[in-house]
Amino acid sequence: MPPNHIYSFLLGFINCVFLNVSCLSSEFSLDGDYLLGGLFPVHEVVLAKPMFFPEAIQCKWQTFTKSGYQMFQVMRFAVEQINNSTTLLPNVSLGYEVFDHCSDTKNFPSVFSFISQNGSINPQEKLNSHQTKVIALTGPYGSTRALTIAPLVTMDYIPWVQYGATTSVLSDKLHYPTFIRTIPSNKDLVQMIIHIIQWFGWNWVAFIGGADNYSEDGLNLFYKYTKNTGICLAYQELLKIQGNYNQTLKNINMLNINVIVVFTVPLYAGSILKAAIANNIRGKVWISSQAWAMDQQLLIEPGIEKVGTIIGITERFMSLPGFDQFIYKMKATNKHNNGDVEVPNKICNQECREGAFVSAVDIINENPTFSFAIYAAIYSIAHALHTVLQCNMNECRKNLAVKPYMLLGELKKLNFPLNGRQVKYDVNGNPTISYSVALWHTETNHSWIEMVGTYDTYPDTIFTINNTLMPWRNNTSVPFSNCSVECMEGYSREHEGLHSCCFRCKKCPQNTYVDYYRDPYTCFPCAESEWSDEGSTTCKTRAVVYLHFTEIPSILVILSTVCLIALLIFIFCLFAYNYNTPVVRSAGGNMCFLMLACLTMSSISVFFFFGQPTSVHCVLRNFIFTFFFTICLSCLTVRSFQIVCVFKMAAEFPKLHSLWVKHNGQWLFIMSSSFIHFISCVLWATVSPDDPVRDSITFNDQIMLICERRNTVTISIVLFISWFLGFLCISFSYMGRDLPKSYNEAKSITFSLLMYYLSWIIYFTIYLSFKSKYVLLLNALAQISSIYGILFSYFIPKSYIMLFQPKKNTAAYFQTTIQNYTQTISRS
Repeated sequence: MPPNHIYSFLLGFINCVFLNVSCLSSEFSLDGDYLLGGLFPVHEVVLAKPMFFPEAIQCKWQTFTKSGYQMFQVMRFAVEQINNSTTLLPNVSLGYEVFDHCSDTKNFPSVFSFISQNGSINPQEKLNSHQTKVIALTGPYGSTRALTIAPLVTMDYIPWVQYGATTSVLSDKLHYPTFIRTIPSNKDLVQMIIHIIQWFGWNWVAFIGGADNYSEDGLNLFYKYTKNTGICLAYQELLKIQGNYNQTLKNINMLNINVIVVFTVPLYAGSILKAAIANNIRGKVWISSQAWAMDQQLLIEPGIEKVGTIIGITERFMSLPGFDQFIYKMKATNKHNNGDVEVPNKICNQECREGAFVSAVDIINENPTFSFAIYAAIYSIAHALHTVLQCNMNECRKNLAVKPYMLLGELKKLNFPLNGRQVKYDVNGNPTISYSVALWHTETNHSWIEMVGTYDTYPDTIFTINNTLMPWRNNTSVPFSNCSVECMEGYSREHEGLHSCCFRCKKCPQNTYVDYYRDPYTCFPCAESEWSDEGSTTCKTRAVVYLHFTEIPSILVILSTVCLIALLIFIFCLFAYNYNTPVVRSAGGNMCFLMLACLTMSSISVFFFFGQPTSVHCVLRNFIFTFFFTICLSCLTVRSFQIVCVFKMAAEFPKLHSLWVKHNGQWLFIMSSSFIHFISCVLWATVSPDDPVRDSITFNDQIMLICERRNTVTISIVLFISWFLGFLCISFSYMGRDLPKSYNEAKSITFSLLMYYLSWIIYFTIYLSFKSKYVLLLNALAQISSIYGILFSYFIPKSYIMLFQPKKNTAAYFQTTIQNYTQTISRS
């Protein structure tokens, strides 16, 4: 490296920082009891170039920015207001030293000046004995620049009240303990962007930023906070200032992305939008970060109206009363002191030649995004100093030694109103949020910005956008920027591709539903007590059905059963009264009473078919009928056999007949068959009893309370015994079809058993074919029909004779019929 270059760098650095150089009074400095430091981007390095030798940055040769110059004036205005105040810091004056901070990495001289004491820096000196030149610092603008100087500021524990660094990294109090900001962090900004995206129902977005800490932090936070929100980051890129913007926009178009988040500083944002204009990109929605949301130069960029809708996020504009008058007064004073031509102000390495030629109107109309943040930063420092100096309404204790770290503790406790807004900080040094949603109106003749929404976190969190102010309010729909079209009602999503918001739609089947608030990707099953049609979003309550006692069919069956029981009891009494008559003796004598008793007991089982079924109901409704009715069948079988035996088999098999009579064969048969049947019934009721179940499969909208048959083997044995006895009974009746009329019961028994078989065949056919609570009613009717069949075919005719044909109920009549039968047999 040439020696003259090194010499120039060292000479300029030492003279400006470490020597007590006497500089002309200017806008950049003001004497006072306590000195504040300020770093503002009056000039900007547009295109950073590689360094090949040490050199001090010369900001005066860089691009002048009116917005940076305006920020600088806001600080001066705030200090002047505080110095003129009679209540805040009375009898104390604030001074300042401001540096033009134009570079991300080369502005260390200004920081060295702030942390020096009498032009020198001693890093090993103890904090309590070291007094820096300034008691607090604000600036610089931008996250990268703030992170660059952070170690130097933190080293001396200087309160650092930032107005323009939003990176969330600085909220880390372990590494940046002195950092406080008056502008919301990137975390809050990203959450605001997500609120806007969700408000309009978008989920397919692109994120474009610059190659700096601000954009990188924003991208990382966007990744973090869009998880589990349904928003997909379809495309992201951090571009360098000389990056390929055209290719980036082509990629976005290929992916059909219509919402683009441009999270970057104005320099990069301008390059992106100019590329969009040049590539004829139309119909997009551009969501701007706070850094360029109010940029007045981009607002009037030729062709900006073609790119689509631009929605910005900016801090809520808080007016600064007196600022306009301050600017007009400042410009007028400069002209008065220097004639008609303003002379550029100059301090060590600080020149602002262009500032002299900026009109008051240009300054006032410049981007106000950071104005209140700067204003609040200076007032925060003043309020903290007011507390440290133990000021009252009249004076402050100026004899107190004030160290920078003393202010820091008070800054964290601040809570004061400022121009209609509450200034306070959380544990991480972040302020309350008060954002506005800015809509760009980029008409050709007149461009302007309108506030269409708000987002506040104090005292309550409230976010809202006035949809009637949006450009798509009249006859147009919200721009579509979703990976997939939203599913119709009753359809769930099914993931498709890599992104969670890309899906296809699937109709939910019966007895399931989709809850879009709970999980739009799942068809949830309805509870057992609920049901739904195909493609449902809710479940309906199933009707629980069983045979109620109060239903008309149930009442009719119950009345029929009561009548049946009453009739059986009446016939029982009638037979008992006529016990010694031939009709009763021929009908079976004592056996008739057993049959009538069993039929009466069988009838009782009908009552267990009604009401909500229980385990007892399920067992008794068929157990009682089957057991007692089978005893009745065994009696009929014996009765049929005896008649045939007396008239036909006694002569042919006399020994067999004598044994049957001697040992009461009829009762032995009844007892043995009943015992076998009882054992089978007990096995059925204990090994595999019918259980009450809730049938929710047969009908969608109903739950049937039924008794489920678990084992078909045991029930088959029970039915086999009953049906086999019936078959024997019919066989014996058929054999005695030609017996004397008074003893011939073939027709009546055959009819009753056919009635029995037919009833149960009909019931089982319907039971196997249909499912309904009224199938149970058929079961009860089958039982009643079986009982009525025997009653009307066997007992009613005999009762009729006893009541209305007593002549036939005599021994003579029966003897006559027997003689006639004998004569008929002998002739044949």
